Amino acid sequence: MANFRAYSNAKLTDKQAETSAWKDFLALIKIGIVNSNLITVFTGIWLAIVFTDAKFLEHIDIILYTLIGSGLIIAGSCVLNNFIDRDIDPLMERTKARPTVTGKAKPSNVAVLGFGFLLIGTLFLLLTTITATVIALVGAFSYVVIYTMWSKRRLVSNTVIGSFSGAVPPLIGWAAIDPGLDVIAWSLFLIMFVWQPPHFYSLAIRRVEEYRAAGIPMLPVVKGFEVTKKHTYIWIVALFPLPFLLYQIGIPFLVLATLLNIGWVITGIRASKKQDEYKWATAMFIYSIQYLTILFVSMVVFTLF
Repeated sequence: MANFRAYSNAKLTDKQAETSAWKDFLALIKIGIVNSNLITVFTGIWLAIVFTDAKFLEHIDIILYTLIGSGLIIAGSCVLNNFIDRDIDPLMERTKARPTVTGKAKPSNVAVLGFGFLLIGTLFLLLTTITATVIALVGAFSYVVIYTMWSKRRLVSNTVIGSFSGAVPPLIGWAAIDPGLDVIAWSLFLIMFVWQPPHFYSLAIRRVEEYRAAGIPMLPVVKGFEVTKKHTYIWIVALFPLPFLLYQIGIPFLVLATLLNIGWVITGIRASKKQDEYKWATAMFIYSIQYLTILFVSMVVFTLF
């Protein structure tokens, strides 16, 4: 904690001082993560409605409770992640402006906010199904305790372990409509789980020196860039057969998903020709975000016709 205290007592940079209370709040809850996960929650909801022959408008209350509840639980988990990581965040460029680092948010208030969101989110999800609530809480525990508090600082496999919690949102959405959790729901979980390692490995390469300074044993820190790139391609290839578990969505979806998977590999091969690890990682990182958004939105779109 010595580094954190020294940093907190230092004069804030202009960029840090300019942040508003609203921007600090959005940074605490990691709004980007919340938004991307809510897309997959909604996809789980939508596909459950489609494949169980339920009526969208008849479940509008459940849909709203699920989105609000899961959003709050995800936000609360991210807030607690910020609270726990406030000793290492000052050592990383992308996290040193967080309000938990600059001192603009008191640790005790951050902890209360995190647990408060978890509690309120749980109450909303209890208005749906017990299954959805339990899945969400298991995901939160996995992210806050198993990943943030334990594996992130100890194991090179932390990214894979952390992928479990990131794969939970579509299960929450499906379980809110159908607690039985059809194979389609588990297929969404698998796609999300396998997508995360290549996504975060590219981020880790981009921020390798920051992770090294913070003492986080990310794969490129421990094994180097070449091994990390090989692992990235292996995980991407593992994605190829998974969309076929969702064959009920239709041939156009399977074609699009396959093209997206091929495109990811081609993006890596083309970026490798530049012989710049940072540019390779940046290209792969951007593609991974576009991949997830297009894939999950297309699942909804293709079931409309």
